[in-house]
Amino acid sequence: MNLFLENLISASTQVGMLYVMVAAGFICDKTGLFSEETAKKVVRLLLYFITPCTLVNAFSNIENTPENVKKFAVSFLIATATHVIAILVNAPFYRNKDSETGCIYKFASIYGNVSFMALPLAQAILGDEGTFYCANGVLVFNVVNFAHGAILMGRGDEKKINLKNLLMNPGVVSFVIGLPIFLLGIKLPYIVSEPLRMMAGLNSPTAMLIFGTYLAHTDLKSMFTDKNIYRTAFMKLLVVPLLCLGIYYLCGVTGVLLTASIITASAPSANNTFMLATRYERDTSVASKTVALVSFISVLTIPVMIALTQLTW
Repeated sequence: MNLFLENLISASTQVGMLYVMVAAGFICDKTGLFSEETAKKVVRLLLYFITPCTLVNAFSNIENTPENVKKFAVSFLIATATHVIAILVNAPFYRNKDSETGCIYKFASIYGNVSFMALPLAQAILGDEGTFYCANGVLVFNVVNFAHGAILMGRGDEKKINLKNLLMNPGVVSFVIGLPIFLLGIKLPYIVSEPLRMMAGLNSPTAMLIFGTYLAHTDLKSMFTDKNIYRTAFMKLLVVPLLCLGIYYLCGVTGVLLTASIITASAPSANNTFMLATRYERDTSVASKTVALVSFISVLTIPVMIALTQLTW
């Protein structure tokens, strides 16, 4: 019990540190120092440059050993399994996928904020090894959410899968760059590795500042009255990660790999919920409120999930 409490306090501290930066972003927006319009531009910088630097940096800092190659392969299977589990568990809910709100709640119950929440959290708590394992979560998320997201939220011909969008996205591209560096044991020269490390250091604070700005433009009062959002939070933050934790532990997964996997599984609803709702002209107000409230609740649930995984170390 003491170990659990120690792990809970440690994880809560790390999560709390991230949310201090979220609060800073919220304040900066309200005071005009960091506007929503600026945040939209910075999102592109984060998505297409800073996050790929973080992933490639993680690949370059992990030693190529048979054990690490094995764990990386296992983490890819786990990342895939996590998304499959989330899709299957949420299958019975919101079967009317063409409704304006049902498809939003369903998407938000399945897909987590892997790039902007899980990856920075793994980086803060587990270091390069955790980021290395989370890279697979980012890869699988980028492939699956674009395909399945179109099926869930698209209308008519929009439900068709765009192969170009699946393959030419930041997660896949950074994976294609980083994986050979790891597998071939390539040592990047200092003039490249040090700027890469410095850019990777921008990932967590930039993501949190943007998220704070995003929250500043959400109707925080009305979102607390939507019962469907609480059900979404229950499925996304508790049911799916607890199922994953039980299954993976029974399969012999422990240590940093298990913790990184559960951080990915327990991440709050993805920002893509709002982005795809906008893309397919669904109810963007519901999407923004869902992501905001689930993210608030995750402040309480993520430390508990991390503490549970660390009991297996």
